[in-house]
Amino acid sequence: MNHQPNTDDIRFILNDVLQAPAQLQALAAFADTDTDVMQQVLEEAAKFVTDKIAPLQRVGDEVGCRFSAGKVTTPPGFKEAYADFWQNGWASLSCAAEDGGQALPEVLNQVLYEMLSAANHGWTMAPGLLHGAYECIKHHANPALKAAYLPKVASGEWLATMCLTEAHAGSDLGLVRTRATPDLAGSPDEQALGAVHRINGTKIFISGGEHDLTDNIVHLVLARLPDAPAGPKGLSLFLAPKVLPDGTRNAVLCERIEDKMGLHGSATCVLRFDDATGWLIGEPGKGLGAMFVMMNAARLHVGLQGVGLLEAAWQKADAYARERRQMRAPGPRTAEAGGQAADLIVAHPAVRRILDSQRAWIDAGRVLAYRTALELDMARHHPDASRRAEASTWCALVTPVLKAAFTHQAFHGGSDCLQVFGGHGYVSEWGIEQILRDARITMIYEGTNEIQAIDLLVRKVLSDQGRGMGLLLGDLKCAVPADSLASHLLEKLGTSTVDLLHQSASQPARPYWVAGDYLHATALALLAWAWEQIEQANTLKLPRWTQPHKALKAWVLPEFDMRIGLLTSSAP
Repeated sequence: MNHQPNTDDIRFILNDVLQAPAQLQALAAFADTDTDVMQQVLEEAAKFVTDKIAPLQRVGDEVGCRFSAGKVTTPPGFKEAYADFWQNGWASLSCAAEDGGQALPEVLNQVLYEMLSAANHGWTMAPGLLHGAYECIKHHANPALKAAYLPKVASGEWLATMCLTEAHAGSDLGLVRTRATPDLAGSPDEQALGAVHRINGTKIFISGGEHDLTDNIVHLVLARLPDAPAGPKGLSLFLAPKVLPDGTRNAVLCERIEDKMGLHGSATCVLRFDDATGWLIGEPGKGLGAMFVMMNAARLHVGLQGVGLLEAAWQKADAYARERRQMRAPGPRTAEAGGQAADLIVAHPAVRRILDSQRAWIDAGRVLAYRTALELDMARHHPDASRRAEASTWCALVTPVLKAAFTHQAFHGGSDCLQVFGGHGYVSEWGIEQILRDARITMIYEGTNEIQAIDLLVRKVLSDQGRGMGLLLGDLKCAVPADSLASHLLEKLGTSTVDLLHQSASQPARPYWVAGDYLHATALALLAWAWEQIEQANTLKLPRWTQPHKALKAWVLPEFDMRIGLLTSSAP
């Protein structure tokens, strides 16, 4: 069964829960983006994903990318599907009109990538960094470099990479050793794009570092200038394309691709730069700041990968549960039993609990992720500076929660969905085990979930004495009934935040021990809040939306109390 995007559910959350069309039309940039436009984009995106991308899921896993003599061949059908993708304007959905884009809201771009990730995570890795690269070049490159590279990155005609990691330096980018040396003897064509540098070093774990999907690949590379200080402040960012403006091949060599647990449809490359030609993006020593434009966009994208992958696992498990008969379910016989001796397993409480619990995560995840994408649109386009600041605070605090909590759930909830199949889930032909293998990497890349937790608690919450989190929790409480579960959890999270502030004054290491529990407690409070928003929008009390909410109410409070208990325990 190939994945089928459910546009009815997506539309309900965008239109009824979040009132996205009205919010967007209040911004001058999106005055023409009404409900009909959004619906048309959603339907066309779902059709493209269903017809072109979902059918390649299995071949991507079974054939995978092939490496030979520095070249990578993608699985059959991938190249043609990518050509359809960029030539039909999907890559440029939210890029500015002056750059050749369609100037649609970021929230629609994020929904598109959720659909793509659910249907075929391996293929979606190829364009996954495009928008972040576009923003990085647009806001930090010099005019000549922008003119040469921005239009092709915006359109998707050229793909891009993010070259950070080195064998000795994973998330600790301050240890990067790759060097960039100025070359005053560069050719006139090279000098026309800015000061020329020769880049030397090796980068690992580079998604899409080499492939046959596009004629050129734009590598964005963190490196050190000769006089740069040690640590992160000594890093600069460079653009080093696979093919140079004169048509010759740059000195960037793919040494190998990794043999991985999953995600076989995406080549994870080791790239060696041997006096490769590159141009500085932004200011010397400010490379990490420029690169964070890409990294922050990628983290929201990865959070939605988690939502999409869990949706894909749930769809398979739900469909199987509605076909498989086994034993008698407790209670009166349902019409679905059809007089047969065994009931459909969807009627068994143990199976229903699994399915409804994952549905609760998926639906709440969409509310939170789509709201975050809307806040990105507000931060970029709202005329009121205070509203832009509020939007930025939301994105700063909620993005690490989305990335960590929903990728965690994609794997662990996906494992629960596999359980619905019994022994059949472990067999390749059903496709559920591929989703589980592909989902596992999302907890690791773009900053491990542990780093996301430290970022949230130490760098975001405690660094400003909890003021930003306090304001956010206060605003969220105003949107739910005072006697609701969500209000209770938000209040308790606020109290625990204050407690942690006091503890950290005398125990500076303690926040690092409990950061993961704090992030998960925050996620559970946000889940409860999101479901209150769904409940308020579900005026007809449709069972499709009431059942997952009942499941959430059964388990969210005990788990939340457990996490809060760990925050306040006497353990280290």
